[in-house]
Amino acid sequence: MATTSTTGSTLLQPLSNVVQLPIDQVNFVVCQLFALLAAIWFRTYLHSSKTSSFIRHVVATLLGLYLALFCFGWYALHFLVQSGISYCIMIIIGVENMHNPMMIITQKITSLAYEIHDGMFRKDEELTPSQRGLAVRRMPSLLEYLSYNCNFMGILAGPLCSYKDYITFIEGRSYHMTQAGEHGEEEIQYEKTEPSPNIAVIQKLLVCGLSLLFHLTISKTLPVEYNIDEHFQATASWPAKVIYLYVSLLAARPKYYFAWTLADAINNAAGFGFRGYDKNGAARWDLISNLRIQQIEMSTSFKMFLDNWNIQTALWLKRVCYERTSLSPTIQTFILSAIWHGVYPGYYLTFLTGVVMTLAARAMRNNFRHHFIEPPQLKLLYDVITWIATQIAVSYTVVPFVLLSIKPSFMFYSSWYYSLHSAGILVLLLLPVKKTQRGKNIHENIQLSRSKKFDERENSLGQNSFSTTNNVCNQNQEIASRHSSLKQ
Repeated sequence: MATTSTTGSTLLQPLSNVVQLPIDQVNFVVCQLFALLAAIWFRTYLHSSKTSSFIRHVVATLLGLYLALFCFGWYALHFLVQSGISYCIMIIIGVENMHNPMMIITQKITSLAYEIHDGMFRKDEELTPSQRGLAVRRMPSLLEYLSYNCNFMGILAGPLCSYKDYITFIEGRSYHMTQAGEHGEEEIQYEKTEPSPNIAVIQKLLVCGLSLLFHLTISKTLPVEYNIDEHFQATASWPAKVIYLYVSLLAARPKYYFAWTLADAINNAAGFGFRGYDKNGAARWDLISNLRIQQIEMSTSFKMFLDNWNIQTALWLKRVCYERTSLSPTIQTFILSAIWHGVYPGYYLTFLTGVVMTLAARAMRNNFRHHFIEPPQLKLLYDVITWIATQIAVSYTVVPFVLLSIKPSFMFYSSWYYSLHSAGILVLLLLPVKKTQRGKNIHENIQLSRSKKFDERENSLGQNSFSTTNNVCNQNQEIASRHSSLKQ
């Protein structure tokens, strides 16, 4: 958020001076807090049971554009112009090739482009189960398209959601459950009582508060830049360097925890993000959650860390790149991720290093993990060692992402003698690498028949309908697929 509006900067400059944060960050936080209040109002007074989908679309879009205008000034018109141009392109060329330079908007436009392409230009048997579940069978209206891209709940920080999930929320069908008939030959829809998101929102706001407090106090005392300080490099022992590397990158994460968790809470407060009920009947509000903090900090593999960090972006990369390319999908996916993040050289160094780390970690895991499953004591020792190795490898990989520039990034890697790069390449040269088998799995034919029934019902209704049960199914399939493909 390098560009701020004159009005926003003028109004919030005193607050920026008090909290000692850049004005663009203060703008972001204030706008997100306003969005949180707007979300509560939206769910209370513009609930789908009280007003039409048209009104909900219009209000969500106008509030989103207002927040963008406040944060970015007239630069926010790029949101509207790019969305309008992209909509025209989708109609004219059939969404064959879509690319957009803006991060959240890029994700939404490319996701929707492929979802329309899958639903209108490809045969069902050519699609994976998740692609069939997310396929859009009719062209969205301009209002629906703008609402999806520019709604106030996600215009500043996301997270990404599928078009079907968003339309289901706007039209008030998030709580329509699907149940198989007595003989499994038919499906019956019924509406379950709408759960309250209040507890989930409060819990996420508490996480936000703790993350922000940590960022404003501890994070500033442990700068990542100190890893390349000449005095530190010359005097610190190797154990001290390793420990500070881990601690400094640990201290850099709470700002992401704050932003992503607040964005999730805003969507939940509006009633969006309901994923169904667990086995105990408790409501789950993690449909579009972007991270799992406990799993991140306790990760015992590079894959486990990536599976729980920026989850919706990982799903986007899988859907638009990994599943759709046949040549070196892992490498292409990491390159796309670097391009999507921006032009700083540090991004490219991080993601190219990530390719080596991911492939090496996959090879190590496939060759050694099965030897340490039993007894429990051996498994515990393996988990401790792999936790240490994972945290060091992740921290080593992402330093350029924080430093951004190429010179300090190479200074850091050279101070470590490119040790983990060398170790990763050595692992790939010496250990056999099991190739991942992508494509259709053994459940695809079963899912195909269900998908056809669903699509026939959807077409008869003349709208994009997607039940919560199917949503949960597709999310589980996405996670399972990621465990066996992108970050194995």
